[in-house]
Amino acid sequence: MCSPGDGMKRPLLPTEDRQARQADENQPTDEMLFAIFVRANADSEAGQLADTALLTAMSNYNQSLVDAGVLITGEGLTPSSQGARVTFSGDPSDPATVAQGPFPPEELVCGFWLWDLKNKEEAIEWVKKCPMGKGAVIEIRPGIKPEDFGEALTEELQKKEAEMRKSSKLAKKEG
Repeated sequence: MCSPGDGMKRPLLPTEDRQARQADENQPTDEMLFAIFVRANADSEAGQLADTALLTAMSNYNQSLVDAGVLITGEGLTPSSQGARVTFSGDPSDPATVAQGPFPPEELVCGFWLWDLKNKEEAIEWVKKCPMGKGAVIEIRPGIKPEDFGEALTEELQKKEAEMRKSSKLAKKEG
């Protein structure tokens, strides 16, 4: 089973604090974006979905993330047999190659969340509360902050990025 999104087909609304921070792009925050990946397994690749008990537990868990102002969005993903993989050669004259799924489960994720947290330790504590079964694996990956790019992220690129974020579907749904 793989359904961290609990059937969500839309981003969750941000907390008032998150909205206030988004309104003032120049306000520094200690918050970090974390991508939380649920690793695929043979069951998720076979399309096995959760039963009512697990869906209820995941719904309660997701609600606790919402109540804490942590959850930005999350979704379960279909088996890789319904997906594709695009590989780029790096040569503009050489077209990208496309491979149709399925792919080996050990290379895949079957769901994800995006969380807004202060640090990795906080992410670990939230993940440890997740109602997953024996052998389930969840990976925590912090997002890259603009300042991590140093001088490569010019002022012009920063402005363009800010405008794109304001125009994104997620931002429009949050507003």
